[in-house]
Amino acid sequence: MIKRLVITGYKAHELGIFNDKHPGIGIIKKALEDRLTPLLDSGLEWVIVSGQPGVETWAAETVIDLQDTFPDLKFAVITPFQEQEKNWNEAKQEAYQFILAHADYSVSLTKRPYEAPWQFIERDKFILRNSDGILIVYDEENEGSPKFMKKMALKFAETSDYEVLTISADDLQLVAEDLQRQDWE
Repeated sequence: MIKRLVITGYKAHELGIFNDKHPGIGIIKKALEDRLTPLLDSGLEWVIVSGQPGVETWAAETVIDLQDTFPDLKFAVITPFQEQEKNWNEAKQEAYQFILAHADYSVSLTKRPYEAPWQFIERDKFILRNSDGILIVYDEENEGSPKFMKKMALKFAETSDYEVLTISADDLQLVAEDLQRQDWE
């Protein structure tokens, strides 16, 4: 049973999404909701993100929406270093501040600003050790930043009771088609 779930995936620019009005965001959020709902029904208590722009931000927004129906659901934002949003544009910073304001828990693991890539690795190891599973929005055909976390999660799952779940491009296509059908009805 997954009680604590990490959610990660592509950054917005890796998907060609450059503003919050892009129709792909709604599809991704619906796919996340569809995967989270059965997990919530079977005991999911926490969702963990690092707050990166893209899938992680949309996952946090989805959790905030789901909290109306599942008030016991909590989410944490665990960042690799302080001020990770410092060089983001204003829209990304606003979205980040919104999810931080709604988070049940937030912490910067290294307690200092960015120094080196090791901070990302330490964050990834920490959140794997402190969760029961991971949901990754990732498509093997289109490599991107999530490939490193997926590789680490699969390796971790080899030696522990850990679930690695994915939302693929095919899954997103099915959600898009379902949403389109609903619009026609």
